[in-house]
Amino acid sequence: MLGILQDTTSRRRGITMLAVVLIQTVAYQATTGAQTTAHTPSAGMCTPSSVLPIAPPANPLPSEESSAAITHFSFIAYGDTRGPYDGRALQPDHEKVVESMLATIRSRANGPDAVRFVLQTGDAVVDGRVAAQWNVSYSPLINRLTVGAEMPYFLAVGNHDVTSAPVASSPERVLGLCNYFVANARLIPREGSAHRLNGYPDYAFGFGNTFVLTFDSSIADDTLQYSWVKAELERLDRRRYPNIVIVVHQPPISSGPHGGPLLEPASETLRTFFMPLFRQHHVRLVLSGHDHLFEHWVERYRDSSGAHRLDQFVTGGGGAPRYAYAGEPDLRDYLSNGSPEELRVEHLVRPAPIAQRNPLHFLVFTVTGDEIGVEVVGVDQGRGFAPYNRGGAKMVLSDPLPSGASRAP
Repeated sequence: MLGILQDTTSRRRGITMLAVVLIQTVAYQATTGAQTTAHTPSAGMCTPSSVLPIAPPANPLPSEESSAAITHFSFIAYGDTRGPYDGRALQPDHEKVVESMLATIRSRANGPDAVRFVLQTGDAVVDGRVAAQWNVSYSPLINRLTVGAEMPYFLAVGNHDVTSAPVASSPERVLGLCNYFVANARLIPREGSAHRLNGYPDYAFGFGNTFVLTFDSSIADDTLQYSWVKAELERLDRRRYPNIVIVVHQPPISSGPHGGPLLEPASETLRTFFMPLFRQHHVRLVLSGHDHLFEHWVERYRDSSGAHRLDQFVTGGGGAPRYAYAGEPDLRDYLSNGSPEELRVEHLVRPAPIAQRNPLHFLVFTVTGDEIGVEVVGVDQGRGFAPYNRGGAKMVLSDPLPSGASRAP
């Protein structure tokens, strides 16, 4: 099937994917006015589901045009909310995280850095094919945010939501994907809209000076998807959007059990194809989950416009069973491939080697013009979590600029 690659070696997959991407990009650009994705189910093609749609906020996120002047606000990010009670009761640890988020939203509501939306990096439930897991355990908690706090909410798809099948058309994916579509139908951009890839859980939106894009990293080898991401970034007005945020489930780099000495195929594809694309377009943040812990990586690189920084966060502390540090990943090939950009990678925050020391948490990002800051909020027994040097929970995500220099978008 065109666009789906399953070669077993990096070199073969890379050469083949590059060739198909070129073909797919031309085809995609020729058909962006009327997308067709016959090999994946659009929301309208799904059979009736017993999944209940999550209620939207009464006041949704304003349009890109009406929010253009906004340059100071906050947003929340977290992920991996699945748990052992899925389908039988509310997810208790996720509930703790949601209640803490609600307190944070209330505390900022009347200030200049009010929280304007929530991002979730995926794995809402253990098995997205089971309607009761959405209806009983997950959606009622999200309704507390969307209805109770009038908060727009955007879920990236995780492997547990749609299974780990690596091909977009895999039958085992379809039911979970359809349930995802139904649960989130009133929260994410509708099919046929400007920033939506039909038939995929891939979409983007702009708010203020920040552009957010999410795609299905479980099928990272899908070249139609890659072409869509590439096209979205290439046509973006960077004067309007100096800040780009990418939300995926699988992390490009991690030191948890899904990373460390193990390099999963999705992460390998993200490193090989997507991260160079993100650096080319000066993406500011890559947010992921999959490993149930917190860690922070910083990439520094140079191009013709000067020095740049990209921050990667693994934020999987939304309520799923916690994971421990598994070891440093082997980045030799990654750094070698990035050597023309003088790529350097810093592991700024490592997770703890004992799972219970990696707390439930969420992240609050504050945007002030082209500056972004982060605060890590520990929950329950993790309250007071301070992962940065000198016991800090906050950090400004920028490096000092030379005197007289300005940051290039």
